[in-house]
Amino acid sequence: MTRRAALHVCCAPDATVPWPALRDEGYDIAGFFYGNNIHPAAEWLARAEAVRKLAGALDGECEIAPYQADAWFALTRGYESEPEGGGRCAKCVRAQLMASAEFAAKHGAGFLCTTLTISPHKNPAVINEIGESCASSLGLVWINRVWRKGGGFKLSAARSREMNLYRQNYCGCVYSARREKEPASHGA
Repeated sequence: MTRRAALHVCCAPDATVPWPALRDEGYDIAGFFYGNNIHPAAEWLARAEAVRKLAGALDGECEIAPYQADAWFALTRGYESEPEGGGRCAKCVRAQLMASAEFAAKHGAGFLCTTLTISPHKNPAVINEIGESCASSLGLVWINRVWRKGGGFKLSAARSREMNLYRQNYCGCVYSARREKEPASHGA
């Protein structure tokens, strides 16, 4: 099996640590940015451009999946009032990681990983469980990592500033953007 790995990229800042780390471990990285959950469209554009900038800086490749917000709204219909980290988020993570697994399988990557576990606002156990399920369903090996360990989140923030990457202040969906205005922040 090849050491080619698809890296699901939720945003450029969160990829600044996993991408080089996986490369240093000997993986040939194919990045994949999937952002149907990101709202509004202008926010998606800003994040997609930051991902392109990061891929260029790392001399890497990253496919930007087409923006299809309607599909995400259909997927999460009925989950609008779920708390951050609840059922809506699990559905969203599954959609992102399944699309990434399909990308990996289509592009000859035998391994799959995500940048999502760098955020201190996400549950890495849930993310890795979903990732394992998506990867194994297509015969891929899931690379189980918790990127925020050992100061990964702080390092990603520092690298983002050094590279002058756009850094958002919420997870991406319209519901997390609304909650960002409340006292308890759920930023990415």
